[in-house]
Amino acid sequence: MRFIVLLSGGLDSVVNFKCAVDRGSVESAVTFDYGQAPSENEKHAAAECARRFGVRHEVVDLGWYGRFLPGAMSGTAEATACEPAGLGDRDSMLREAWVPNRNGVFVNVGAAFAEASGVDAVVIGLNREEARVFPDNSEEFMKSAAEALKISTLSGVAVVSFTAALSKREIVRLGVDNGSPLDLVYSCYRASSDQRMCGKCQSCTRLKAAFESEGQNRFRERFVE
Repeated sequence: MRFIVLLSGGLDSVVNFKCAVDRGSVESAVTFDYGQAPSENEKHAAAECARRFGVRHEVVDLGWYGRFLPGAMSGTAEATACEPAGLGDRDSMLREAWVPNRNGVFVNVGAAFAEASGVDAVVIGLNREEARVFPDNSEEFMKSAAEALKISTLSGVAVVSFTAALSKREIVRLGVDNGSPLDLVYSCYRASSDQRMCGKCQSCTRLKAAFESEGQNRFRERFVE
C-alpha cells in the first residue's frame, strides 16, 4: 500500500509515519505551516524524521489559517500549564487549542496529494486519549472523512491511522517497539530555540506522562521542565 503521511513531528504523527514505512511505501511526508507558534520546530522535527528514512518531505503553506487560531496556538497568548497527567477541564482545554476544521482541512489536502500521485491512503496521527477532548482526533472522524473521500476523490483515497484506538502511553510503547524516531518528536504548543519542549502545556504534559509511564526517562532532556 502506498501512503501520504501527514507529519507534524508530534508523537502520534511520528509513530504513524514509522508504521507506514514498515507496512508499505511512503510517497511523501506532508507538514502544514498554518501560523502555529511552533511551526519552525514542527517543520524541523518532521524534516529530520523524513530524512532519516529517506522519504521526501513537503511543507504546505496554509498561512490564511492564522486568522482562526486561538492565542495559545498562535503564540499571542500563553498556553495554560496543566497538571502532570495532562488533564483538566474539557471545555477550557478545547477552547485553548481548537482550530476550526483543522484535521478536516489537513486530510483533504493530503487526499489531493494522494489522488494526484496515485497513492492509496492518507495517514494521520490520532489517539483515543485526545479524542475525549478533540472530536477530530477520533476514530469516528477518521471513518467519516474516509466516507467523504469516496465521493470527493475519483480514486477513493482511504484514511488510515495506526494509533486511533491507542492511548498516548500505548503509542509510546508502539514507537519504542517499532523503532520510531522518538528523539525527534516535538509535541508542544510553544516555540523553542533549541527543540526542547516547554513541559507545561497540555500537549507536553500528556507526552511527559506517557514517556514516564513507559519508563522512557531518557527523553526527560527533551523538556525544559
